[in-house]
This record gives sequence, structure tokens and C-alpha cells, in this order.
Amino acid sequence: MAASIKAKPRGSAAKSLSKMAAKTTAKATATAQVKSSTSATETTATIETTMGTTTASTTGTPTTTVTTEDASSLGGDHVFRWVYFFFLGYLLMLALWKAYDIRLGAIREYGMVIHEFDPWFNYRATEYLYYNGWERFCTWFDYKSWYPLGRPVGTTIYPGLQLTAVFLKNHIFTTKSLNDICCLMPAWFGAVASFFVGMIAYESVYSSELRRKKTIMTSALECGVAAAGIMAIVPAHLMRSIGGGFDNESLALSAMTGTYYFWCRSIRDEKSWPIGILTGIMYFYMVAVWGGYIFVLNMVGCHAGFLVLLGRYSTGVYRSYSLFFCLGTSLAIYTLPVVGWTPLKSLEQMGPLVVFLGYQLIEICEIVKRKKGLNRKQAWALRVGLFLGGGLISALLIYLLAPSGYFGPLSARVRGLLVKHTRTGNPLVDSVAEHQPANKSQYFQYLDNVCYVAPIGILMCLYDFSNASTFMVLYAIVSYYFSSKMVRLIILLGPCMSAAGGIALGRTFSWSVYQFVDVSSRIIVDDAKKKSTKKKKKGNASATEGQEQKSGGKITSVVSLVKKLVAGSCFYSIYYYSPQFYSTCVKMSTALSHPSIMFKAQTSKGDIVMVDDYREAYWWLKQNTPEDSRILAWWDYGYQLAGIANRTTVADGNTWNHEHIALLARALTHTEKEGHRVSRHLADYILVWGGGGGDDLAKSPHLARIANSVYRDMCPGDPTCRAFGYIDRYGNPSPMMEASMLYKLHSHKLKPGVEADYTKFRHVFDSKYGKVRIFKILNVSKNSRDFVADPKNRICDVEGGWYCRGQYPPGLANVLKQARTFSQLEDFNKKKTEKEDDEYTKKYFENMADPNKARQEAYSRGYGEKGKGGGPKPKKKTVTRTSTDHKNAKWEDSEYTTVLWELISKKDIETLSALLAQDSNLAHVRSSDGRGPMWWAYEYKSEAAVKVLLKHGVSFKEKDKNGKTPLDLIR
Repeated sequence: MAASIKAKPRGSAAKSLSKMAAKTTAKATATAQVKSSTSATETTATIETTMGTTTASTTGTPTTTVTTEDASSLGGDHVFRWVYFFFLGYLLMLALWKAYDIRLGAIREYGMVIHEFDPWFNYRATEYLYYNGWERFCTWFDYKSWYPLGRPVGTTIYPGLQLTAVFLKNHIFTTKSLNDICCLMPAWFGAVASFFVGMIAYESVYSSELRRKKTIMTSALECGVAAAGIMAIVPAHLMRSIGGGFDNESLALSAMTGTYYFWCRSIRDEKSWPIGILTGIMYFYMVAVWGGYIFVLNMVGCHAGFLVLLGRYSTGVYRSYSLFFCLGTSLAIYTLPVVGWTPLKSLEQMGPLVVFLGYQLIEICEIVKRKKGLNRKQAWALRVGLFLGGGLISALLIYLLAPSGYFGPLSARVRGLLVKHTRTGNPLVDSVAEHQPANKSQYFQYLDNVCYVAPIGILMCLYDFSNASTFMVLYAIVSYYFSSKMVRLIILLGPCMSAAGGIALGRTFSWSVYQFVDVSSRIIVDDAKKKSTKKKKKGNASATEGQEQKSGGKITSVVSLVKKLVAGSCFYSIYYYSPQFYSTCVKMSTALSHPSIMFKAQTSKGDIVMVDDYREAYWWLKQNTPEDSRILAWWDYGYQLAGIANRTTVADGNTWNHEHIALLARALTHTEKEGHRVSRHLADYILVWGGGGGDDLAKSPHLARIANSVYRDMCPGDPTCRAFGYIDRYGNPSPMMEASMLYKLHSHKLKPGVEADYTKFRHVFDSKYGKVRIFKILNVSKNSRDFVADPKNRICDVEGGWYCRGQYPPGLANVLKQARTFSQLEDFNKKKTEKEDDEYTKKYFENMADPNKARQEAYSRGYGEKGKGGGPKPKKKTVTRTSTDHKNAKWEDSEYTTVLWELISKKDIETLSALLAQDSNLAHVRSSDGRGPMWWAYEYKSEAAVKVLLKHGVSFKEKDKNGKTPLDLIR
């Protein structure tokens, strides 16, 4: 504007114009200075964000002075930072690859073979879905299982596993076989779960640092990478995700950790709540995959309620939780028949529902408070009024609905997690080893050094409190509690401990790196309200100030040196312990990679052989029996029989009908005559597991206990059926066991004087190594077979419908009359008309707590009487090896040493005890290196195994061929 005034003014008017021009010029100059200052400030902030620090001028305007040497240094740091981030990315990819590769051990060793028992049902169901489609799958009533009742598979299965496998087959891996996809899925999803755990750790640290507004990149990346690396190989994760283990848990951990991550991410700040949609979708997938979704639902609901108690409730948290609960629950109810309306009826899921309703009331209060401008006192009065009203309405609904049986009871397994004792009251549940409480050794077995590192990470979460970090703390407490109640639930603790361990390691590593070079990107947060009022003093500093600066510089140098030394020790510790942890995990992976359906063993000649007896027996049934043949075997093997042999089974691992399993157990553990009387109406063949180890005879005391829970005449007055079992350390059976059908078939012509009745059974098959025996049932009831096969005898829920269950044949009527419906302890909807059930339950717990006393009482009542098993009196002590014989016995690798090593290394104490009860001499066997069970017990630090061996007279002072005792293995 000043430049446009070109004419030379005259007189007073000229002076006036001159002054106006001067003012205009001053304004223009000031404007230019402001713009220049603003531009300089923006430039300074940009340099500050990406490179380093700034200095302040005397006028308070931020300026940056960068020399050529400084610029070169900053540029070098920038390059190093990118190299460092690339290194972290490489570590993450390596962790995910290891998560996949470490799970392929079983596939490399045994091929593409489905493992265990349950995976065979999952595979069979996947095949049915693949060939028949979703609609037929949902209405699939399987009459080849649970004969003669059948099972409605479509309404009793969580189909996420099958749907995922079929989707991968149809759309991604079209050239792979369905079997191969099912075998590889655990390894694939093991990597996915590891990634999500890394993201949980990242979110916990990132949200904490973001809240404090310190940096945009702190140790969050390092924590995420470390957590993913731990989760990739930790045995607590490996235990359910080995290649070939096509089970629900192999996918469930990915769905669970994904749900947790999206939940934590959705409550990072007020703008993150739309991610609650992803949380709901991932939770729905979790519901579709595994019945353990109840834990996930309660975990998120518990955290949402915990946030209210901590005063961290906000509209963003409300929206996120509401989206999660409404979307996930609605999808589950609408699409999954197995779920139905249970989220609104089951006591196990009431907590999250209460939290959801409570959130609605809280948000209503907040809306009213904002609109009406209520003060603190008025707001609290509104909250109290609303919650009192809501509580009264809820109480009224409970009062009206409870008598009708609307609310579902707690399941036996869930109840077992909440009571003080270690038993549920259900002998079927108590018979499963993985339902027992975890002990200290099992935590170290499945978590190793993570047990020491993870608590440090939890403490770090407590220090940096955010919504995500509070979830980590709560998750750690809850998962530890439940895993201590049931060893199987260590799988739920694995992700939490991995994330916490990753936080501890990541922050330690990041801090250590920072002592040598700054790899973080800092962001300086300017506060417009806070202006700099400090100015540098002109002139030279006094001598005293100079001395203080020199002294401070020395202290700073010493502190810096100490930090570098500490950082170096941290690097060394990580370098030293990481390979050890990895080596332990690889060993555990190898130990967990045995398919159980087949295994390697060493013969007495030292040859390594593949024991494939179980599949051999199933293939024999498939090739040598009619397609409509019915196989009676203990429920453990039902899934494999149906999946491989494709034959009708009496029961399987679904265990939905306690009374039916009790009938099966009664047939096996009752007398040979009574067993045949029942089995001829149910089956054509009987399959028995033998060969020692965890065979049917070792399990038989559990079978008798289950039978007695429904048929009380089995062991009158003794709910734990202690009269059935071994009576001494030499493997001599009690009269009740010796007279049982199972003992006769198991030991047929193997033990002197033991032979099955040839008028009732015909021995038709023995597997190569004697692990499986098959008997044909003679005089099978044709009337019972025809009755069950006739569709007219099935009971349908609606005429012409698909849900039509079978009925027991009339030939079993007299036996079924003796049965009592087993009352679960948690079934409070059922009215108890007799005190006998309460007395039975009370006696059950007493006997389980003191088995020796129960056994003595059973023997004192005359367990050899007719009608209680019958049979001869207990045999006297048989001739066995003396201690001298044990010392002189030949040291050699054999099938027995292999079995004993596997039992001890897996800490299967129950089977070990049963095996040694059959033959105490096995406790003293030695392999070719002179070592035996006691050495292996000390090697694997199994205190329980040591105690069992000591009871059988095994010494820990004997020496192997190198002169080492068992004690030397722990020194």
C-alpha cells in the first residue's frame, strides 16, 4: 500500500498524507513480521518433531539453529531410526513365521494326520458341511452316534471351525485337500493369535504414553514385537495349536485375542468408539468357534464395569460397549442355534447383561445432567433414583421368572471353578485329567521364564494407567484365578502372560537402546496459555555458578555411565535367556507333537517302530464289518470310530447325556453276564484298549464310579466305588474288577485263567502291538436292532420335522428301571423330592477327599458278595522280582521304557499310577543308558512322579552307566 503513493505531497495535506503512509507502512511491516514469525514457528515445530530440540530467543519466538555438523548428525540419526524400525519389523515377521513353523513338527514327523479324539469329530462335521451345505448341516440329526438316541449335531455344535475350514477350501486353498487344510489351520491361526497379542501389548503401552502426551513413538513397538514373539512359541499357546490338532481352541485364541484388542482400541479415546463394531463382529466369531466365549464376554463386561468404579466412564466407552454387546449378542442369537437365547437366560452370562443395562442408566443420567445443567448433588440424586427404580423392576422380573425355570443353571465345569474343593460332584467331569487344578510345576511347564517376567509387565501397566492397561491388569488377575482351578485353562492365561512379558521386555529393551541412541520420535506439546517468561541473563556467569555447572556436568556423566552399564546388562540378559527360552519351547513343542492316535516306540531289540494300532483297528472295522455295524467302546474313542471306521457308536466325547454314559459304563464294569445282557441290545462288536499305559483297565475305576452315579446298586453306600480297582501294588484286581466284562475282554488269554465266555463273545482282532482288541458279540438281539432302525419308533418334536430322537429298545426296560436321573449340583430349577441325592453328594465328596478311608470301608462291607461284582477273594502276593533281581536286570530300551518316559515327561501321574498298580516291576526298568523312571522324574522336575516311584520302592541313590544318580540331574 505504501508503494502505491508516488506523488510528492505539498503543505499540511502533504504532511498528513506522509503520516498516513508511514502508519500504513508500519502495519504492513508488522503483518509481514507476524507471517514470517508464524512461518518460522511452523518450520521450527516441523524440525523439532522430526529431528531434535529448539532454542528460544529473547523475544520468546522459537528458533532453531542448525549447523552443518548438526544437520549431518541429525540426518544420521534419522537414517538409524528407519533402520531400527525396519529391524523391529523383521523381528515381527520372524516371530510370526516361527509361530507357524514350530507347530509343524507333528506334520513333518507323522504326516497330515488329524490328532487326538475331538478333532476327528470336527473333521467329520467339516466333511458333512462341505458336501451337504449349510442348510442340511443345520438340520443334521446324526444317528451314527449316541446309539440308539442319536444326536442333533446342527443345534449342539459351535460351527465356526467347520465354516472357516470350508471357506478356506472353497475360496483360498482350492487345490489343497480338506484334510490338509484342517491339519494346517492350527499353525496358521497360531500366527494370527500371536499378532493380536502383540497388538494388545502395543495398545496398552501406546495409549498410556499418548495419555501423558509424551511421544508418538515410545516403546510400544518394541513391546508389541516382544509380546508377539513370546506368544508365538510359549507352550501355553502351543498346547492347543499344534499342526493336526483340528480343535476349536486352535481358532478360539485368535478370535479371543482379536476381541480383546479391538475392545482396548475402541476405548483409547472418545473418538475411537466406532471400532466397537469390529469388537462385536470379532466376538460373534468367537461365539461361533468355541463355547469358551462365555469367558470373553464376562472379561469384557467385567472390565466395562471396572472402568465405572475407577471413574473412567465416558460416552465413548458407553458407545463402544453398547456396540460390542448389542451387535455380538444379536448375531449370536440370530445365527447360531447352539446359542439361542442363552445370553439372556444363562446365569453365566447375566453379569455382562447387567453391566449393559447399567450403562444405559448411567448414560441417561449423563444426558439429563448436560441438558439441564445439574450440579453434583442433583446428578447423584438422579442416579440413585434411576438405579433404585431399575433394581426394583429387575427384582420383580426375577421373582416372576425364576419359578418357571427361565434362568439356566451354572454348568458343572463352571461351578467347579467357583467352589473351594477340587471336585464338581459329577464323576464324569472329575474323571477328566485336564479338569483338575493346576499346580506350580504346570505353570512353569507351560510358561517357563515368562512366569518371572510377566509380573514386571503388570506392574508397568499399573504405573502407566490407561483404559487398555487396566484391562491387562484385570485380565491377568481373572485368568490366573481360573487357570489355578483347572489346568486346561492355562490356555486362557497364555495371551495375558505373553502380552505382559512383552511389555516388560519391550520397555527394557527400548530404554536400553535409548541410552546409546535416540530412536524415538518426540512431539513437543505447545500450550497456548503458557508463554515463556524466562529470559537469558546477559553477561558472564559468576565463578560460583560456573563451579555448580561443572559439578552438575560431572554428576550427569556418572549417571549416564551407570545407565549405559545397566543397559548393557539388560542386553546381555536378553541375549542369554532368550535362546534358553526358545530351546525349552522347542522341546515342549516336540513333546506336544505326538498325535496320540499313533506314536513311535522302541522295541526290546532297540528298533524304532511306528505304533499305529488304533488306526489299524478302525481300518479293520471299516473293511471287515457291515456298514450298519454298531460298536460299543468307551466314549473316548467314539469320535475316532465314527471319523475313521465310519461305524455307529454308542457314545462319544460330546458327553451330553450322563445317564446314557452311565449305562455304557455299567455294561463294561458289571459282571460278564450282565454286561452281555446289556450290550447285545446296543452293539454288534466291542472294542477295548489294552497294552498297558492309559488303557481301559487303568480307566475302569472311573467307569465304575460313573455307572454308580446312576445305577446305585453297583456300589451300595460307596459313591466313589472303591471296591472296584486294584487291591495291591502288584496289580491284583479286586473281586468286583476281576468279575467285570471289561476285565475279561481286556485280559482274555493274556493272564492265566482269564478267558471270555465263548458263548457270549468271540475274539476277532488284535492289533499288531496289542493296543486294541475287538470282540464280536454273540446272540445279538435282532428285535432291538429292528426296533431302533424303524423311523416310526423315533420321537419328533413336530410331525414331519427333522428333530427326531431315537428310543431305547424294549429289551433294556428292566435295566433302565434301575436308573436314577443324575441331579447336577447346580440344577436348582429341579425340585428335590428325596434326601438321597444330597446324602450321595455329601458322601461322594468325603470319599474323594479321603480315598484310603473309603477303600477300607468298602472292603469291610464285603465287596466279594454276590450282586456286588462277585468273584474270588483277593489273591495273595504273587511272585515278583526281589531288589537283587532289579539290580541284576538287563538294561535295554523297550516299549515299556518308552511308555514310562512319555508318561513322566507329560506329567500324566494318574496313568503312571494306574500302570504301576498293574505291574510294580515296571517302576524299576532301565533303558540302555542305565536310567529309568526315577531319573526322568527328576529330569522333568515332577515331584508327584517321584512320590509315586518312592511308594513302589524305587531308590534315588542308584547310578546309571555314567555313575550319575537321579539327584545329579538337578544339581
